[in-house]
Amino acid sequence: MTGPVLGVIGIDHRHIYEMLGLMTDRGCTGRGWWTEGEPGTQEGFVERFRDLPRVDDPETLIADPEIDMILLAGVPSERADFAIRAMRAGKDVMVDKPGCTTLDQLAEIRKVQAETGRIWSVNYSEHFQVASVTKAAELIAAGAIGKVIQTAGFGPHRLNRPTRPDWFFDESKYGGILCDIGSHQLEQFLFFTGTDDAEIVTSSVANFANPKDPGLQDFGEILVRGDGVQGYIRIDWYTPDALPTWGDGRLTILGTEGYIELRKYVDITGREGKDHLFLVNGDRCEHIDASDAGLPYFAALIADIRDRTETAMPQARCFKAMELALQAQGKAARLGNLS
Repeated sequence: MTGPVLGVIGIDHRHIYEMLGLMTDRGCTGRGWWTEGEPGTQEGFVERFRDLPRVDDPETLIADPEIDMILLAGVPSERADFAIRAMRAGKDVMVDKPGCTTLDQLAEIRKVQAETGRIWSVNYSEHFQVASVTKAAELIAAGAIGKVIQTAGFGPHRLNRPTRPDWFFDESKYGGILCDIGSHQLEQFLFFTGTDDAEIVTSSVANFANPKDPGLQDFGEILVRGDGVQGYIRIDWYTPDALPTWGDGRLTILGTEGYIELRKYVDITGREGKDHLFLVNGDRCEHIDASDAGLPYFAALIADIRDRTETAMPQARCFKAMELALQAQGKAARLGNLS
């Protein structure tokens, strides 16, 4: 059985390579793509998807009755409008994070999703494209660390200043650091603690190291609390050049009977590869290579498109993660070189 037919609107973030590639690897078919102008990601996109035609107008894709789902990875502030138009045209949507950049946008997306019954799924890639997260979920479901009571997530990124487009330095375009990469961490907090609701206790954003780019927020942190659970999040754009990957992403999951630490992309002690999981409980203290645990989100999303289910990610959790990220961004103390 062939998978859904996909259209792509916006390729301004490199995440579109994996979004489209992981869906087509599982049987989906690309129909066409559109983007504004000539973003720096275009050469790599065209090289990878040589047979996918570019169209002259996004409406060509939105109106195409053969297309089942639209993938969105344009400028973050523009994603909500395209998602709304796509859902009203009967299309499901998978959007790169952040799914939107304001609470007003989120309210309208929620309204249209409820009216149309379409899927609005944000690809929180630090969860859905990380096999060690899959393995951690399996271990927790099996009772390896008892009841989860806290997560501590760290999302450092490499700035790569010369490669960044103008919108990357405009808060009104990218939404702020907590809205953007903070949404990854908040979704994982909701997922691993199993809480349906939470509140932002405190948050801050800062520009400490890039005074010549006052629109850039290069540091952020969040303390979030749910019913009997807590989460701490720290994100930044400070990854040093000597690290052999873009960021040392880590997640510690604390339970009543043990803990799990994920070193998602690199183990700086020398183990090769990624997806390193460390498990400590009453019987075990060990390193687990979790690289073969799989990425179930994409196949589950394809099934959801076909069956009108919510197995890849409950729609409520998708919305709540973005709501918390936007709330954290809105109330954050502004430090350092920020105006």
